[in-house]
Amino acid sequence: MKRLAIIPAFLLSLFLLSSTLSAVELNWEHNFDNALATAKKEHKMVYLFIGADNCKHCDRFKKQTLSNKTLIEKMKKEYVLLYMSRDQHKIPDGFEKYGVPMHYFLTAEGKIVAVIQGSRELEGWYDVLDEVDLIKEN
Repeated sequence: MKRLAIIPAFLLSLFLLSSTLSAVELNWEHNFDNALATAKKEHKMVYLFIGADNCKHCDRFKKQTLSNKTLIEKMKKEYVLLYMSRDQHKIPDGFEKYGVPMHYFLTAEGKIVAVIQGSRELEGWYDVLDEVDLIKEN
């Protein structure tokens, strides 16, 4: 009977480990000012993802979309990645912290270029990135 109790604990450990590994690959910044400074230095834009600790839509977005290695490489190349949880971080004024997930694309000076709300599957997120690229060009 004790063996059966070990299986759920083992599966939970595997899930937590895989979630941690995915999060590490993205190298999220959690400080707004640091993200802007890095963006200026690296001549990039900032992608700000505002979520919440117990947000099923945020978790689904991370799991279904932000776990794709090709997407991760593209986003790391073009953006400084900033994740802020409304439950853990002080969200700067001017950014919506309710209705998460919220996604902001910012210049290195902090000017909002695009705002997207909600979760997207992988192909839909590529569409979002294409739209942001078009906005940047104008």
